[in-house]
Parts: sequence; structure tokens; C-alpha cells
Amino acid sequence: MELRIGHGYDAHRLKTGRKLILGGIEIPWEKGLDGHSDADVLIHAVMDAFLGALAMGDIGGMFPDHEEAYRDADSTQLLERVWERVTAAGWHLENLDATIIAQAPKLSPHLPGMREVLAGICGANTSRISIKATTEERMGFTGSEEGICAHAVCLLRKSEEELSF
Repeated sequence: MELRIGHGYDAHRLKTGRKLILGGIEIPWEKGLDGHSDADVLIHAVMDAFLGALAMGDIGGMFPDHEEAYRDADSTQLLERVWERVTAAGWHLENLDATIIAQAPKLSPHLPGMREVLAGICGANTSRISIKATTEERMGFTGSEEGICAHAVCLLRKSEEELSF
């Protein structure tokens, strides 16, 4: 069996007049994340973790922000495309661990729904997906509510019969 670890990170500014989308869930709040797509920092970090684990580049290369096709794109649909590449190469999700860093809003009520979204896209049981939220105690750009960021770490598995030499 072959294993690969990937790490992803993303950050976006907060802006009034935009929907706040995190983990594929719309969260009622006065601000949303500013970006070319829906700016879902959690999904973006997860995509980069998957791509990084397999040395397939990053989401900027796969979905460039200068292309109109990705303006206001639903990041869950982009994740589906990334996951198709991962599974086409014979890989499976062993586990995913992610952390969202935001001073506000309170995210804990929304975490189970985010886990369900990610599990559905990756064809995994929610027991393999952990999503946590924390603040930075009013320090830095997240603490001052200027933005939100997320980290994701994944472990991908390729069974021996799928190994290519």
C-alpha cells in the first residue's frame, strides 16, 4: 500500500455584500469572502491538499482566477473535478483533517453539515473527515475580522494492486 500526505492553505478577505460559503454551506452572516469564485477557503484548502499529495500542482493552475469560466464558481463543483483526478489516478481518502480560522461568525453549528458535504464528494464516511474551527484571540487578520483562512491535511491511499511502477 502506498500513502501520500498533502497540506493545503487558503485565505480570503471578508467583504460586505457577499454570501459566506464555507465547506459548501451558506452561513448566514453580514459578510462573505471576497474572491473570483465563491471564495470557500475550506474547500480551496482541501483541493490544494489533495493536489499537493499527488504532486498535481494547485488550484490556481487548475482553475486560474483570470478565467471568466471560474467567476463566482461553486467550489464544491471544482472539488468534484479535483476528486475525479484523484480517483482516476487510483487514490482513496484515508482521512482529512481541516481547521477554519475565523473570529466570527460562530461556526461550530455548521461543521457537521460541512463534513457531510465533503464526505459526499469524496465518497467517504464522515468518520474519516474532521473539521474544526478556532479563533486567533483577536490577533492578526482573522482576529480583526478582516478575513478567514483554513488549513487542510489529507492522507491518501493507493492499494498495492493499483500501484504503477
